[in-house]
Amino acid sequence: MAERERSPSGTGRLLAGVAWLVLLLGLWLWGREATDVPAGASGPATGDMAAAGRPPRGDPPPAHHPLGTAPPQRLDIPALGVRAPVVARGPDERGAPDPPPFDQPGVVGWHAGGVAPGAAGTALLVGHVGTGTRPAVFHRVDTLRPGQGIGVVRADGALAEFTVEDVRVVDRARFDAHQAYGPHRAGRAELRLVACGGGFDRASGGCTADVIVSAYLTGTRAGTPTGTVPRPATGTPTRA
Repeated sequence: MAERERSPSGTGRLLAGVAWLVLLLGLWLWGREATDVPAGASGPATGDMAAAGRPPRGDPPPAHHPLGTAPPQRLDIPALGVRAPVVARGPDERGAPDPPPFDQPGVVGWHAGGVAPGAAGTALLVGHVGTGTRPAVFHRVDTLRPGQGIGVVRADGALAEFTVEDVRVVDRARFDAHQAYGPHRAGRAELRLVACGGGFDRASGGCTADVIVSAYLTGTRAGTPTGTVPRPATGTPTRA
């Protein structure tokens, strides 16, 4: 007679649940503050949500099987003319991903404590829309439409090709980390681009909403590595 499979203990289930709640809390905090911008550099209004979320015509391409883990080096968004370096970012004092500093407006930050773009799960890339004096790397990210392509060059030489699935402007007063950053479909390699949206809230010093572009892996080919991804910054974190 086959041995019965052991079920997880109550303690194991409790610890797993606590770990998941801690992760969601960190992402919620990040969603509230990671993409804040100075006055004068606010992003698109929440009224743009309906247009941004318009589904593409025809059937979407099938998902490609996930790749292994390799750090991202460059983000390409052909529709926006974006070809930006990606740097690894460590957590801030709250455990949430620390975005790039404002003196690097053309740089995209990768949540190095999470999933690598192309691997199974949801990879998070964050960038600024503006610095108060000039546009930044994600200043037109809200104009992306479902069906458009995004490429991520990885350290292993692969170019992970993603297809935009939807674009949403999420009010921070109603922000849900699981809905915003959780996978749309289990087993896929997914990508989220996160930027500031809405208006500027002087009371909080940040934006009133976040633009969240959701995409999934639909292909891969040889890319052109740009060098080693810098290690996550240490010391005092830079708040956006």
